[in-house]
Amino acid sequence: MFGLFKSKGEKPEEKERKPLSEGTKSSQFKEFAAQFAPEELSILAVIGPNGFSGAKVGQDDLWRLSTGLTAWMEEDSPDIHREETELVSLGDERLLGFLRQRTRPDFIIKFRGRASADGRRILLLDLPEPGFDPDLKAILEEQKKPVTLWADGLGTFTLDRRVKWFAAEVDWLGTQVSLSFDQEDEEKMKKSQTTARALLAGAEDWDRRVRERAADELLELANDWSQDMDEDGQAAEVTREQFIQRMELEAIEVREDGSFQFWFGDGDLFCGHSIWVSGDLENGPDEANMEG
Repeated sequence: MFGLFKSKGEKPEEKERKPLSEGTKSSQFKEFAAQFAPEELSILAVIGPNGFSGAKVGQDDLWRLSTGLTAWMEEDSPDIHREETELVSLGDERLLGFLRQRTRPDFIIKFRGRASADGRRILLLDLPEPGFDPDLKAILEEQKKPVTLWADGLGTFTLDRRVKWFAAEVDWLGTQVSLSFDQEDEEKMKKSQTTARALLAGAEDWDRRVRERAADELLELANDWSQDMDEDGQAAEVTREQFIQRMELEAIEVREDGSFQFWFGDGDLFCGHSIWVSGDLENGPDEANMEG
């Protein structure tokens, strides 16, 4: 694979100096690299709230590896690029694990790379190392500060930067559950909050309706999965009432178009898989399934 993993006798520092492209499936790497400008740059960058992730595309031998950058600059230039940028490369699971160790979320790194024409992607050419720049450090400290939003009648929401949504704990019929909506423009977030208020205002009715929808869709499947036994050690059927009672509400997601998704713990109905019910304010719950 990559030069990083070639020889057991090499010292770690010798391995780390080698380019990522060395020893790769050259045709796949060359095809991928052709999407970027030929000029190699020495780059300092701020990693966002998520580290490297990887996915295999189609029949390719190598995975596509990537992480988000919130700011970057050429080492010999004062200009800082603040648009969201993706740092990408090709590799295998071992390289992905190594990059995750070296490039923590909310971190400054230094590396060689080639930028795409629009500057929104950078091809990683060598193994990154810790970097420093006072201006990037200030950006990093700012991005790490908690971001909160007050919503009248709902409370204070905190931004989860990893998934770009605001979440808060709210009371739902005596149970604390997570309520969340996507980070969008102000008008859309206000409409999401309107969806949440409508659900909370009719919590008892909505709670009944979403649970009944889940039972309509999943009771038969729950009995296929059931490991319940009666007093004689025989398989016991889960009743509709038992199904509804065993569902444990954990989270509600709301959206600006009036749609919602309720997430439940399954109460061991599906061996720990989650149950979700989706729908909208106008038509009510319209779909349910188990997942996870």
